[in-house]
Amino acid sequence: MGEAELDAWFIREVLPLEAALMRFLRRNWREEGDLADIRQDIYVRVYDAARHSIPRQAKPFVFNTARNLLIDRVRRSRVISIETVADLDLSNVSAEEVSPEGQVIARAELRRLEAALDDLPPRCREVVVMRKIEGISQREVALRLGIAEDTVEKHVAKGVRMLADMLLGETPDKHDRRTGPASKAETDER
Repeated sequence: MGEAELDAWFIREVLPLEAALMRFLRRNWREEGDLADIRQDIYVRVYDAARHSIPRQAKPFVFNTARNLLIDRVRRSRVISIETVADLDLSNVSAEEVSPEGQVIARAELRRLEAALDDLPPRCREVVVMRKIEGISQREVALRLGIAEDTVEKHVAKGVRMLADMLLGETPDKHDRRTGPASKAETDER
């Protein structure tokens, strides 16, 4: 396909989506000043991809591209807000990609994970977020927090175990969220 045909397709199919695209971006990106740059990045990605193969349906392709670009920007920021990802509007993605039920389930799972993280003891939560969400090395976490590397490892193991228990519906009787497994004396008191 020649440049003239590609340009005509872009003008005919993509540019009319600009108002809807900007609404989507405003709902999903907090920094108003970034929106024009993000829109331009989306247009560049769409145009470059269309050079290889023009998508059958422009709208789902453009909004999928927008969603992926926003996710990439969140990942690059290295501090991933689970709430931001959970709230990312998927309503403009084609029905073949994610069903409404799938969207609801995914958002509910992310909210459960966020709540479970909030229930971890503060230091444990801090270590788990730094290691597992932000991707910071064990050595760097230890240096930042002023603790030993093996302590970081223990916090991660404890945190992941507690998260798994909470997410799998483990009863509070079996695990105290602050100290781990309850002692026999504590269990008898309950």
